[in-house]
Amino acid sequence: MKKTPTLAAVLVAVGLLATACSDPGAGSGSAGSGGPAEWPARDADLSGVELTIWAAQNSNTVPDAVVESFEEATGASVDVVTITDPYEQSIQTKIATGDKPDLAFWQPTASMLAGINAPQNLQPLDDAPWLEDMEPALVDLTGSYDGTRYAALISTPAVIGVYYNKQVLADAGVSETPTSWAELVEAARTIQASGVTPFFEMGGNAGSPWGTQWWVQAPLAEASKDGLWQDVNNAETTFADPPIIDAITGYHELIGEGLFNDDITTATFEDQGAALLAGEAAMVMQVNSFFGQLQSLAETDELNEKIGFFPISTDGNVGTFVPDQANALVAFRTGDETREAAARQLLSFWLGDGYADFVADQETVSLQPGVETPATVPDALVSVAEALDGAAGSMQVEAVANPDLYLRLGDMIQGALTPEQVAQQTQDQFAQLAAAQGVEGF
Repeated sequence: MKKTPTLAAVLVAVGLLATACSDPGAGSGSAGSGGPAEWPARDADLSGVELTIWAAQNSNTVPDAVVESFEEATGASVDVVTITDPYEQSIQTKIATGDKPDLAFWQPTASMLAGINAPQNLQPLDDAPWLEDMEPALVDLTGSYDGTRYAALISTPAVIGVYYNKQVLADAGVSETPTSWAELVEAARTIQASGVTPFFEMGGNAGSPWGTQWWVQAPLAEASKDGLWQDVNNAETTFADPPIIDAITGYHELIGEGLFNDDITTATFEDQGAALLAGEAAMVMQVNSFFGQLQSLAETDELNEKIGFFPISTDGNVGTFVPDQANALVAFRTGDETREAAARQLLSFWLGDGYADFVADQETVSLQPGVETPATVPDALVSVAEALDGAAGSMQVEAVANPDLYLRLGDMIQGALTPEQVAQQTQDQFAQLAAAQGVEGF
């Protein structure tokens, strides 16, 4: 989720789309077949079968416990291969050259499934046996493209919101978490007056300040629910029009007011977690992967004592969900029916017999009512999962293309672009990406 595809990557993927129309394997079912896929028994013998899973640097340890159990239960051999960042672009390049794994972690949004040409390259998962076990509200939340399910959700989708240091807010006299954007800004000013940095931003994250985009998307939650991104998709509004330009300008003004860390132009993702945990900053606008950073720095008891979470939007506490690649897996059409069936079996095992052990190993919120969320899951992550109820779709979820907004916001922080230039350049790229996909009106 962190990064979005470049124009070149999308053009490559769209070029592949043209071949799908004449491919007899582009329908449902496994490669080369026109019927629905069969789902092997979860413990069926797979002796001698070798599978490969592609993962990013922040998801390459996620499968460890499941893979070990699956190998023991089936006799299969599973190799988890780390793909270098930028993960999404690297995978798209590999696929364009014909290189495919059996499974891969992938952002389960429609635009990103389109980015790897799901109908041509992925196995459909519409009749997956684990779907009936999932929380009903999550079944259709994400993972489909053009009416077909291609991604298997394994953990709760990320939600944009504010992670905060409880003690810092209490010491500053902020006794209640904000319930609107205006209250968030007022709380920040109160905290600043107490001598602590209100917000910590990763504006210099090694040339990829991906977290900056959350500051623009969070205040658009209500607008998203009212159809903002559909209007953008239909060329009826642009990034240069309200409310998007207002969100960009508002972010710029908060930075200019001095409500962020002094080293915003150089600070990194890793710096955010350390600063919040140490109480050197009060709040961080981030998504779930940020909490993984906190978990690498502190145990659950300390996190429960120090760190809280609340969703925020212009008029209330509406969260904005933005599934990332660590939340889901896709299974590829490789042309090898044995491996394709084995890949489906691994997904079925992961979300079936292996799911309770998986959520316990990852200390994550369960997607299945029949599997309890482990008591070791930090309170803040439970709050994130609760924020999915009534959450709005992000740009990544609702827009037909995802321009590099975060890169331009990073340039704005560095002083290289004005808010107006950020908006217009982002709109120009969005129009190019939409046109490359054949979206009407571009």
